[in-house]
Amino acid sequence: MFKILHALFIFSSFIYAQPQSHSFTINNETREYYLYTPDSLGPGVPLLFVLHGYTGSAASIMNYSNLNQIADENGFVVCYPDGMIDDSGNQFWNVGYDFHPNETVDDVAFLSALAKFLQQEYGLSNYNTFSTGMSNGGEMSYMLACQASDIFRGIASVAGIMFESFYNTCEPSAIPVLEIHGTQDDVNWWDGDPNNEGGWGPYIGIEEGIDYWININNCTQTNTNTLLDIFPSDNSSVVIEKHFNGINNNEVWLYKVLNGGHDWPGESGNMDINAGEEVWSFFSQFLVIADKGDINFDDSVNIFDMLLISDNILNNERYNYLADYNEDQNVNVFDILSMRLNILSY
Repeated sequence: MFKILHALFIFSSFIYAQPQSHSFTINNETREYYLYTPDSLGPGVPLLFVLHGYTGSAASIMNYSNLNQIADENGFVVCYPDGMIDDSGNQFWNVGYDFHPNETVDDVAFLSALAKFLQQEYGLSNYNTFSTGMSNGGEMSYMLACQASDIFRGIASVAGIMFESFYNTCEPSAIPVLEIHGTQDDVNWWDGDPNNEGGWGPYIGIEEGIDYWININNCTQTNTNTLLDIFPSDNSSVVIEKHFNGINNNEVWLYKVLNGGHDWPGESGNMDINAGEEVWSFFSQFLVIADKGDINFDDSVNIFDMLLISDNILNNERYNYLADYNEDQNVNVFDILSMRLNILSY
């Protein structure tokens, strides 16, 4: 992806930030989410969605993922949505579980609409919006990569898998992908479950899924590294495969946790890595960064950018923080006028 210098105006007074609970209505359904916004962030900062596992909750993954602290240290906003509740009373993301044949909630539509809303409401980057999640949340992230890669520009799955139901119809753009997975995961099996022996539904193996994203991104080089086993008492170790030199410099990473289980490393299971830190380290490699007004990423704000903003307005395109030149959370003719005055002043 593009790498262009830009000052994000991130300040360090984060200590008073607290997650806030919000609701969002779509298709006559009211959904809940937490939003964590570090203090004193400037416009255009990244947005990270963090999705809980089956039977989990937004509050639980917020507590164990450590991503609020990581957001404080790195200057991004975190959204923790809640899934719907199934007939068994468990929260879930609708990825096509075999025991959910009558579930009709469209979580791709919900998460996509919520991302667009947050981007406009808070002036966040629509180029740097990502999704990660644990187990069912990782599966939902893969589904977003397949069906909403124009909104979610990279995904990271922890102990998640790709179900055949959406793998067989996957139509993604080339985006960065990370998987962290234990080879002895007894819930989402490393080698997959094509015959649905586990009852979740047929799904492909981890290596098959990684190969799929390598091909989508046309990665041509690979580097493998075995991490130092800092905590031998956890009876596991980590091998990292990084596939790179892909489209837009995209990469596909696999953290293979040898003898690892169905865990969020750093919180349980393997303690050699912290999954939250690894997730953000991955996404931070692919940030699209540009000056306000530089719509075409040519390192200059000029008449060509004004024309692109005009197209944005005329075509009623979704909010783009780079086009919001006067930072009023709307893209309109006043942004063009502000840009014109700024250009003429030089």
